Amino acid sequence: MMVNCCGLLTANKEPVPLKSVGVELEVRDHVATVVSTLNYENKEDKPLEAVFVFPLPGDAAVCHFSATIGQTQIVAEVKEKQEAREEYDDALSSGQQAFLLEESEQSPDIFSLSVGSLPPGESASIRLEYVTELAVQADDGLRFCLPAVLNPRYQPQGSGGSEGASVQVTSVPASLVPYSLSFSARVSSPRPVSKVESNCSLDPLQYLNPEQTQATVKLAAGHKFDRDVELLIYYKDAHQPTAVVEAGQASAKPGTLMGDPVVMLSLYPEFPQAVMSSVASCGEFVFLLDRSGSMDCPMDRSKRRETRIGSARDTLLLLLKSLPMGCYFNIYSFGSSFQHIFPKSVEYSQKTMEEALKTVEEMGADLGGTEILNPLKHIYSQPCIPNQPRQLFVFTDGEVGNTKEVISLVKKNSGSHRCFSFGIGEGASSALINGLAKEGGGHAQFITGTDRMQPKVMQSLRFALQPAVVDISVTWDLPKGVSVTVLSPPITALFQGQRSLIYAQLTGESSKAAEGCVTVKYSLAGHPSQNQLHFSLKPAEDTGLTVHRLAARTLIRSLEMEERERRGEQDKGVKKKVVEVSVQSGVSSVFTAFIAVNKGDGEAVQGPLVRRNVPTPRLMMMACSMQRMLCFDPDSLNAALSTSRAAAEPACKSKLKSGGSTAGLFSNLRKKLGALKNPHQMPPEPQDLLSSCNEDCTEPKQTPRDPLLQLVSLQKASGCWVLDPALAAALGKTRKKVEKRKPSSVNQEVWATILALIWLHGFKVDAQDEWQLLAMKAVSWLRAQNASCVTECVEAGNVLLGCNVKKDVLGL
Repeated sequence: MMVNCCGLLTANKEPVPLKSVGVELEVRDHVATVVSTLNYENKEDKPLEAVFVFPLPGDAAVCHFSATIGQTQIVAEVKEKQEAREEYDDALSSGQQAFLLEESEQSPDIFSLSVGSLPPGESASIRLEYVTELAVQADDGLRFCLPAVLNPRYQPQGSGGSEGASVQVTSVPASLVPYSLSFSARVSSPRPVSKVESNCSLDPLQYLNPEQTQATVKLAAGHKFDRDVELLIYYKDAHQPTAVVEAGQASAKPGTLMGDPVVMLSLYPEFPQAVMSSVASCGEFVFLLDRSGSMDCPMDRSKRRETRIGSARDTLLLLLKSLPMGCYFNIYSFGSSFQHIFPKSVEYSQKTMEEALKTVEEMGADLGGTEILNPLKHIYSQPCIPNQPRQLFVFTDGEVGNTKEVISLVKKNSGSHRCFSFGIGEGASSALINGLAKEGGGHAQFITGTDRMQPKVMQSLRFALQPAVVDISVTWDLPKGVSVTVLSPPITALFQGQRSLIYAQLTGESSKAAEGCVTVKYSLAGHPSQNQLHFSLKPAEDTGLTVHRLAARTLIRSLEMEERERRGEQDKGVKKKVVEVSVQSGVSSVFTAFIAVNKGDGEAVQGPLVRRNVPTPRLMMMACSMQRMLCFDPDSLNAALSTSRAAAEPACKSKLKSGGSTAGLFSNLRKKLGALKNPHQMPPEPQDLLSSCNEDCTEPKQTPRDPLLQLVSLQKASGCWVLDPALAAALGKTRKKVEKRKPSSVNQEVWATILALIWLHGFKVDAQDEWQLLAMKAVSWLRAQNASCVTECVEAGNVLLGCNVKKDVLGL
């Protein structure tokens, strides 16, 4: 019954046609080339059209698409999208086999692949290749993610999209995905590979040379493609700037992007420790929290202990305790509508902090859909506060349908703020999360599986509090006869731990000099600085045009953004330029598609086509039971939901969080179902919805609050702690014992604050990333008190708590 309701079987009870997925990854330094092979088989007795909707990294450049049927290989061409669609339809109507690959018009990280006119008993192998940059994590690791999970994207009411742009996702529980995955990776770099880690089981890393600059790794046997596959790659000496020059395509005309050499410059600066250890005491901090229904999903699917919204609440507690006195802040939350704690940003104080924390504790995943555009517009409409730089922190699981519109809005307001983004859970849209940070001059982080959200968010807060790098300029010094055309947008922000890539086209030749130089100048905390890099103009060994394709992708994305900003004007020159660059480079864009037609021996495929939507894995527990609704029109769907809600509400009500509501839950179900329509399903039974609802909204049993968060929750906005029974309990002592050990000449708040610092260093040093900023605030408060017997307090505190923490370790 469960298999039937998930749509995994055809009407003839035959499996869906996608049989297996094979992925080969090649990483060269910080750039990856990914080759995916999708194997199909039509076991039905009718010709088949299969439609497979799948995610790719948001900044990927798809550069090759081919199909093999029997012994015949057909390599696809890039054509203008409408022309490609018409060619595909013409081929199918004349009985020919055809394949169409196109990018979603709402989000660049969703693609749909149509496999047309597969005869009965026939197999097809689809080869898809893309290149992508690897993002740097806070610990210097390079992150590669192979998305397995495509969450339904919520399309806000009233946001259109041209015909054919929206994609329908047939989703199933991940454990029932009918196809397997094989995955292997080869890593090479000028620097030694120190280690490779993953969220999935790996076979041991195999080095290919004594210098350890080349290595291979693959997934351990038995892996099910039921989660994103994440690799973290670590190199030694990661902060050295590099430049790679790649030769142009021999068949391309000199003077064109593909015919000229292209240089890729990598900047990954390391700033002086003295500057980075200082933090600003000003700023307007705006936190924007996703409260859509999907935020009630667990952080880690193997443990139902903590939900995404619960982790976000704990993270906001740490953030609010870590803010400096004198700054301003506000907290927004959104779903189908949005809310804010204060009408406008307020000065940070004990009173405003307590008011905000009280509201945060009551926040549930109860606001329905995922409409992020309106709260962003409201935030940007608020006037900036003089001498308080605006820093926006966005927390979302990324189930947004109007990604490009959101990113355009952030870019439009990039001059007035920095945006730090956090993708929570499996399937968060990389296009949205990376796009927000890139266009907002900030930093993106992804929190998946067993990751704790808090250390990653606090890393970004440290970035936000560090001095801004300003007056950035890039100057090229090239020999006579060689000119440069920079293809990347100007760099607006540089952070410690953040890499920037610059692509540039080199035109012409030099008769003598074979070296170029690039100089990057910037100012940090009032101190001018510069990095200079000399590089050979002689192209590197054949890199398969990887750098050219990434450069083309960078140029295409910039032009697409420009076209979106100018939409409504008559000038179609930008769109024409995108199509030209896309066709010339063979790299996908929103205005083009890959089309392959097998004209074969001219024999037409006989019989009417049967369309099959190949399921995409979902980690949402309700997907199976709820999909039975999807054949209904909206009125029938609402009627079914109303009936089911009446049956399910009593059981659900007791299981929703405080602050939650069954209305919010069912609003969210309607949102989810709207993204999952499938014409082959049966209507729901109320008891099925009841079972599904009970399963999904069951809350984990109340567990004692994490001791670290318990202690942090007691800190005052100024940075100090108060000596009371709650603090004693958090330290694991009675108030009587705590007061008895206090040196007589010390006031209670100084004693309490020193005890809290000793406890943090003594028992939670492994979580220092989470509490470092609030500890710095506590130390600043202590210094301002001019307490005379700090040494005596530290010694007495160590005895009381059973620790051995030195005074200088505390920063005192």
